[in-house]
Amino acid sequence: MSTTQGARARARIEVTAAIKDEARRQLAAEGAAKLSLRAVARELGMVSSALYRYFPSRDDLLTALIIDAYDSVGESAEVAHAKVADAVPLRRWTSVCEAVRGWALAHPHEYALIYGSPVPGYVAPETTVPSAARVALVLIGVAQDAHRAGTLTEPSLPPGLRPEADRMIADFATDLPPGSAVALVAAIAETFGLVSFELFGQFRRVVEDREQFFRHAVRRLALGVGLADV
Repeated sequence: MSTTQGARARARIEVTAAIKDEARRQLAAEGAAKLSLRAVARELGMVSSALYRYFPSRDDLLTALIIDAYDSVGESAEVAHAKVADAVPLRRWTSVCEAVRGWALAHPHEYALIYGSPVPGYVAPETTVPSAARVALVLIGVAQDAHRAGTLTEPSLPPGLRPEADRMIADFATDLPPGSAVALVAAIAETFGLVSFELFGQFRRVVEDREQFFRHAVRRLALGVGLADV
Protein backbone atom coordinates (compact mmCIF):
# COMPACT_ATOMS: atom_id res chain seq x y z
CA MET A 1 0.00 0.00 0.00
CA SER A 2 1.36 3.43 -0.94
CA THR A 3 1.77 6.24 1.57
CA THR A 4 -1.17 8.07 0.00
CA GLN A 5 -3.39 5.00 0.15
CA GLY A 6 -2.38 4.39 3.76
CA ALA A 7 -3.25 7.95 4.70
CA ARG A 8 -6.63 7.66 3.01
CA ALA A 9 -7.36 4.39 4.81
CA ARG A 10 -6.45 5.94 8.17
CA ALA A 11 -8.59 8.99 7.41
CA ARG A 12 -11.55 6.77 6.54
CA ILE A 13 -11.16 4.85 9.79
CA GLU A 14 -11.03 8.09 11.76
CA VAL A 15 -14.08 9.59 10.05
CA THR A 16 -16.03 6.35 10.45
CA ALA A 17 -15.22 6.33 14.16
CA ALA A 18 -16.28 9.97 14.49
CA ILE A 19 -19.59 9.24 12.76
CA LYS A 20 -20.28 6.32 15.08
CA ASP A 21 -19.35 8.34 18.17
CA GLU A 22 -21.73 11.12 17.18
CA ALA A 23 -24.45 8.57 16.41
CA ARG A 24 -24.02 7.07 19.88
CA ARG A 25 -24.40 10.53 21.39
CA GLN A 26 -27.65 10.90 19.48
CA LEU A 27 -28.81 7.50 20.71
CA ALA A 28 -28.22 8.63 24.28
CA ALA A 29 -30.02 11.94 23.76
CA GLU A 30 -32.87 11.01 21.41
CA GLY A 31 -33.07 7.24 21.13
CA ALA A 32 -32.50 4.99 18.14
CA ALA A 33 -35.82 5.78 16.48
CA LYS A 34 -34.75 9.42 15.99
CA LEU A 35 -31.26 8.72 14.69
CA SER A 36 -30.70 10.94 11.66
CA LEU A 37 -27.84 10.91 9.18
CA ARG A 38 -28.43 14.57 8.44
CA ALA A 39 -28.19 15.44 12.14
CA VAL A 40 -25.00 13.41 12.49
CA ALA A 41 -23.50 15.14 9.46
CA ARG A 42 -24.51 18.54 10.78
CA GLU A 43 -22.89 17.95 14.18
CA LEU A 44 -19.69 16.80 12.51
CA GLY A 45 -19.62 19.74 10.10
CA MET A 46 -20.05 17.45 7.10
CA VAL A 47 -22.41 17.71 4.18
CA SER A 48 -24.89 14.84 4.02
CA SER A 49 -23.57 13.63 0.69
CA ALA A 50 -20.13 13.12 2.24
CA LEU A 51 -21.51 11.07 5.12
CA TYR A 52 -23.45 8.86 2.71
CA ARG A 53 -20.13 7.65 1.31
CA TYR A 54 -19.51 6.02 4.68
CA PHE A 55 -23.05 4.92 5.52
CA PRO A 56 -25.49 4.95 2.59
CA SER A 57 -28.54 4.91 4.87
CA ARG A 58 -29.66 5.23 8.47
CA ASP A 59 -30.12 1.47 8.56
CA ASP A 60 -26.50 0.91 7.53
CA LEU A 61 -25.35 3.12 10.38
CA LEU A 62 -27.69 1.37 12.83
CA THR A 63 -26.36 -1.99 11.73
CA ALA A 64 -22.78 -0.86 12.33
CA LEU A 65 -23.69 0.40 15.80
CA ILE A 66 -25.53 -2.82 16.60
CA ILE A 67 -22.62 -5.00 15.52
CA ASP A 68 -20.22 -2.86 17.56
CA ALA A 69 -22.45 -3.19 20.63
CA TYR A 70 -22.82 -6.95 20.29
CA ASP A 71 -19.08 -7.31 19.78
CA SER A 72 -18.38 -5.16 22.82
CA VAL A 73 -20.59 -7.11 25.21
CA GLY A 74 -19.40 -10.34 23.63
CA GLU A 75 -15.78 -9.40 24.19
CA SER A 76 -16.57 -8.54 27.82
CA ALA A 77 -18.08 -11.99 28.28
CA GLU A 78 -15.14 -13.72 26.61
CA VAL A 79 -12.54 -11.80 28.63
CA ALA A 80 -14.36 -12.55 31.88
CA HIS A 81 -14.52 -16.23 30.99
CA ALA A 82 -10.85 -16.37 30.05
CA LYS A 83 -9.94 -15.10 33.52
CA VAL A 84 -11.71 -18.05 35.18
CA ALA A 85 -11.30 -20.64 32.41
CA ASP A 86 -9.82 -23.18 34.85
CA ALA A 87 -12.57 -22.73 37.44
CA VAL A 88 -15.58 -25.00 37.91
CA PRO A 89 -18.41 -24.43 35.38
CA LEU A 90 -20.71 -22.75 37.90
CA ARG A 91 -18.07 -20.09 38.62
CA ARG A 92 -17.42 -19.62 34.91
CA TRP A 93 -21.14 -19.17 34.25
CA THR A 94 -21.67 -16.56 36.96
CA SER A 95 -18.53 -14.65 35.96
CA VAL A 96 -19.75 -14.35 32.37
CA CYS A 97 -23.21 -13.23 33.47
CA GLU A 98 -21.76 -10.63 35.84
CA ALA A 99 -19.59 -9.29 33.01
CA VAL A 100 -22.68 -8.88 30.83
CA ARG A 101 -24.44 -6.97 33.61
CA GLY A 102 -21.38 -4.80 34.18
CA TRP A 103 -21.17 -3.97 30.49
CA ALA A 104 -24.86 -3.10 30.36
CA LEU A 105 -24.61 -0.74 33.34
CA ALA A 106 -21.60 0.96 31.74
CA HIS A 107 -23.24 1.19 28.29
CA PRO A 108 -26.98 1.59 28.92
CA HIS A 109 -27.85 3.19 25.59
CA GLU A 110 -25.98 0.60 23.56
CA TYR A 111 -27.63 -2.15 25.61
CA ALA A 112 -31.01 -0.59 24.89
CA LEU A 113 -30.16 -0.55 21.18
CA ILE A 114 -29.59 -4.31 21.04
CA TYR A 115 -31.89 -5.59 23.79
CA GLY A 116 -34.52 -2.87 24.12
CA SER A 117 -37.50 -1.95 22.00
CA PRO A 118 -37.17 -2.63 18.25
CA VAL A 119 -36.40 0.40 16.11
CA PRO A 120 -39.47 1.16 13.95
CA GLY A 121 -38.86 0.32 10.31
CA TYR A 122 -35.54 -1.40 10.93
CA VAL A 123 -34.88 -5.10 10.42
CA ALA A 124 -31.46 -6.34 11.50
CA PRO A 125 -29.63 -8.17 8.69
CA GLU A 126 -28.00 -11.59 9.01
CA THR A 127 -24.63 -9.88 9.32
CA THR A 128 -25.48 -9.06 12.95
CA VAL A 129 -25.95 -12.72 13.95
CA PRO A 130 -22.31 -13.78 14.56
CA SER A 131 -21.75 -10.82 16.87
CA ALA A 132 -25.10 -11.30 18.60
CA ALA A 133 -24.23 -14.93 19.35
CA ARG A 134 -20.95 -14.31 21.17
CA VAL A 135 -22.29 -14.19 24.74
CA ALA A 136 -24.54 -17.20 24.20
CA LEU A 137 -21.69 -19.22 22.70
CA VAL A 138 -19.57 -18.67 25.80
CA LEU A 139 -22.37 -19.92 28.06
CA ILE A 140 -23.13 -22.84 25.76
CA GLY A 141 -19.45 -23.76 25.92
CA VAL A 142 -19.57 -23.81 29.72
CA ALA A 143 -22.47 -26.29 29.63
CA GLN A 144 -20.78 -28.41 26.97
CA ASP A 145 -17.58 -28.63 29.01
CA ALA A 146 -19.55 -29.72 32.07
CA HIS A 147 -21.33 -32.37 30.04
CA ARG A 148 -18.07 -33.74 28.65
CA ALA A 149 -16.66 -33.86 32.18
CA GLY A 150 -19.70 -35.79 33.39
CA THR A 151 -20.80 -33.11 35.86
CA LEU A 152 -23.90 -31.84 34.01
CA THR A 153 -27.23 -33.11 35.35
CA GLU A 154 -29.94 -33.09 32.69
CA PRO A 155 -33.16 -31.32 33.75
CA SER A 156 -36.48 -32.95 32.99
CA LEU A 157 -38.08 -32.12 29.66
CA PRO A 158 -41.80 -32.19 28.75
CA PRO A 159 -42.34 -34.62 25.85
CA GLY A 160 -43.85 -31.89 23.70
CA LEU A 161 -40.57 -29.97 23.76
CA ARG A 162 -38.40 -32.85 22.54
CA PRO A 163 -38.60 -31.84 18.83
CA GLU A 164 -37.60 -28.30 19.74
CA ALA A 165 -34.75 -29.59 21.88
CA ASP A 166 -33.49 -31.77 19.04
CA ARG A 167 -33.51 -28.77 16.70
CA MET A 168 -31.54 -26.70 19.22
CA ILE A 169 -28.97 -29.45 19.59
CA ALA A 170 -28.57 -29.71 15.83
CA ASP A 171 -28.37 -25.94 15.34
CA PHE A 172 -26.15 -24.66 18.16
CA ALA A 173 -26.16 -26.81 21.33
CA THR A 174 -24.11 -29.71 19.97
CA ASP A 175 -23.76 -32.76 22.24
CA LEU A 176 -25.93 -31.35 25.03
CA PRO A 177 -28.72 -33.48 26.49
CA PRO A 178 -32.19 -32.33 25.32
CA GLY A 179 -33.30 -31.08 28.74
CA SER A 180 -30.12 -29.09 29.21
CA ALA A 181 -30.37 -27.50 25.76
CA VAL A 182 -33.86 -26.16 26.47
CA ALA A 183 -32.95 -25.06 29.99
CA LEU A 184 -29.86 -23.32 28.64
CA VAL A 185 -31.80 -21.21 26.15
CA ALA A 186 -34.29 -20.25 28.85
CA ALA A 187 -31.49 -19.37 31.29
CA ILE A 188 -29.74 -17.12 28.76
CA ALA A 189 -33.01 -15.33 28.00
CA GLU A 190 -33.77 -14.93 31.70
CA THR A 191 -30.29 -13.56 32.37
CA PHE A 192 -30.84 -10.77 29.88
CA GLY A 193 -34.30 -10.29 31.36
CA LEU A 194 -32.74 -9.67 34.77
CA VAL A 195 -30.35 -7.14 33.26
CA SER A 196 -33.17 -5.41 31.39
CA PHE A 197 -35.37 -5.20 34.49
CA GLU A 198 -32.54 -3.50 36.36
CA LEU A 199 -31.48 -1.21 33.54
CA PHE A 200 -34.96 -0.12 32.52
CA GLY A 201 -36.21 0.54 36.04
CA GLN A 202 -38.51 -2.40 36.76
CA PHE A 203 -36.60 -3.23 39.95
CA ARG A 204 -37.10 0.24 41.42
CA ARG A 205 -38.53 -0.08 44.94
CA VAL A 206 -38.46 -3.86 44.51
CA VAL A 207 -34.78 -4.89 44.63
CA GLU A 208 -32.26 -2.72 46.46
CA ASP A 209 -29.08 -4.83 46.54
CA ARG A 210 -29.18 -5.56 42.84
CA GLU A 211 -25.67 -6.91 42.54
CA GLN A 212 -26.23 -9.61 45.15
CA PHE A 213 -29.69 -10.33 43.78
CA PHE A 214 -28.33 -10.78 40.26
CA ARG A 215 -25.51 -13.05 41.41
CA HIS A 216 -27.97 -15.23 43.31
CA ALA A 217 -30.43 -15.32 40.40
CA VAL A 218 -27.93 -16.30 37.71
CA ARG A 219 -26.52 -18.96 39.99
CA ARG A 220 -29.98 -20.48 40.31
CA LEU A 221 -30.34 -20.34 36.53
CA ALA A 222 -27.05 -22.20 36.15
CA LEU A 223 -28.27 -24.89 38.54
CA GLY A 224 -31.42 -25.15 36.46
CA VAL A 225 -29.30 -25.87 33.40
CA GLY A 226 -27.72 -28.72 35.36
CA LEU A 227 -24.36 -27.27 36.37
CA ALA A 228 -23.08 -28.79 39.60
CA ASP A 229 -23.41 -26.84 42.86
CA VAL A 230 -19.68 -26.64 43.48
